Order: sequence, then C-alpha cells, then structure tokens
Amino acid sequence: MTTDTTRTRRFTHTVLGAGPAQGMTFSGRGRLPEQGAVRPDTPLVVAVHGGAYTSAYFDVAGYSLLDRAAALGIPVLAVDRPGYEGSTPVNPGESIILANAGVLDHLVGELWEEYGAGTAGVVLIGHSIGGATVSALAARGPSWPLLGIAISGCLLQTPAESGEAWAALPDLPVVEMPGETKDFVMFGPEWTRRADMPDAGHVADSPVPKAELLDITGGWIERVRSVVAEISVPVHYRQGEFDRLWVTDTAQVAAFAEAFVSAPVVDARLVPSSGHCIDFHRGGASFQLDQLAFALSCCITPERSPAVGPST
Repeated sequence: MTTDTTRTRRFTHTVLGAGPAQGMTFSGRGRLPEQGAVRPDTPLVVAVHGGAYTSAYFDVAGYSLLDRAAALGIPVLAVDRPGYEGSTPVNPGESIILANAGVLDHLVGELWEEYGAGTAGVVLIGHSIGGATVSALAARGPSWPLLGIAISGCLLQTPAESGEAWAALPDLPVVEMPGETKDFVMFGPEWTRRADMPDAGHVADSPVPKAELLDITGGWIERVRSVVAEISVPVHYRQGEFDRLWVTDTAQVAAFAEAFVSAPVVDARLVPSSGHCIDFHRGGASFQLDQLAFALSCCITPERSPAVGPST
C-alpha cells in the first residue's frame, strides 16, 4: 500500500447546537470518500491526538492513519483538541481531560450528522491524553452511535518523577517541550524505529497546555478506574513496550483491561519494540491496521444493521 498525505483535506467546524461546545470552532484534517461511496458495515473513524501534537500526528507521511483508512475505504477525521491549531481553548475547570471529553462529545455528534451518512456509527481512536479523553467521552454514553474505542499510550500509573517534573514547569498556560526531551519520552530505542524518525514526526509538534500535563499525572490517575468502568462499548487497547511516560509492563496492561468492567469486549496488549508513539515506530503500520480492523469489526455485531448513518 502506498501512502499519499497530499490528498488530506483540512476542515474547520463551528459547533452550532446547544451544548458545552456551542460557538466553539474546531480544526482538523480528514480523508472522506466521495458521496455515496461508503460501503455497508463501515464506521466513521474520529481520531484524537495526544499532548504536544496536533491532528497532524495521524497524517505524517509514511506513518499516516488517514492514508491507511482511506485505502480501506473507511472515512476518517482527525480533530485538533481544544487549544491546538485552530481549535478554541476550553475552560479546564476541575479537569481539562473531562472538559475536553464534554466538548468533543458535542463536536463528534455534529460531525456524525455532517459526515456519517451511510456509515454504521462512530469508532473513536485516541492516543495518550487523547486516549484518556476518548475514554472519558465514551463513559459519558453519548447520544450519537458510538460503536467502540481504540486507545493507546495511557495506563494507570505514571512514574513519580513525571508529576514532579511537570509541576516544576514555569507558570505558563502552554509549554513548549524541548525537542531532545520529547524525542526521549515519545520514542523507544533507536532500533525500534526507521531512520527518518523521530525527525519526521516533528511536523506534528505543538505546545501543550500545562493543565493537561498536570491532569494526566494527577487527577486522571485518581479517577481513571471509575471513569473506564462506565464504558459499555468494545475496547481496543495497546501500550508500547518502551513507553517512558507510564509505568509499563504486562501486569499494568492486564490491570487496566480489568478496569473496563462494563465493556462487552476488551482487547488489551503490550506492543513489543515500540515506544509511547506506537504509530511512529517500525510496527506502526501493523498497529494502525489492527486498530482499523477493530473499527470494522465493531460494525458487524448482530444487533447492528448496516447503513444506519444520518440521511444526507
């Protein structure tokens, strides 16, 4: 399969309906088939990036989830979370992750109405803080048809020094992570990636709201089990073997999987030979195809009929 990110289209969407995101504008990028070209039993995939990256994370040349989805005929949108690129910042309140989940729930409902015609429903893909956000969104029980979630790069426990390091950062609303530091925490050993990484991934770099770093290493850790216990859709979960941002081993992965007590299916595995950004490692293609296969499988359960998307 060849990849061609030049066919990606940028979009902006201003939320008009009543709800937590009313009046907010969101940017993003996507690959959508021509009208009427969506096959039955196909989802609309919405991808949510992690901290310190934009939605371009999912469309780096040679590592593009958007290209792989398009090759399979799966419509896919990658959204910029609040405060990234052209997306309106959100009031963090008690938890910026929960605030993100609330406004993205509202946004995805409108994206489903606009772009979901002919699809069976929505599958969310979330990486890192985006994975936590997707989990919190799914726990809300959205009104639009959520079929499943595929998350990666988020677990139960961060190293003690992580929270201390983020808390010691300057008292600024956004933080620019130094390149060498970012490469160290986001990637596994050199042999786990091709020669063009980590440099190729820097096209998606972005400052990160400091509130996200404090929440993911603090409040989210305290509430993660109670949040994911409310998720009632199938879950696909992957964690990189050499993830330096989380306490990562097979026992932690198993414990995280066990916390999804209401999910009908939980497919959780440790991904060997990979760091935090699994997409950018040598196993990235296999990982993304695994996520997309899961997304397709969510559309063919007995209780769901094909082509139930909103009318055009």
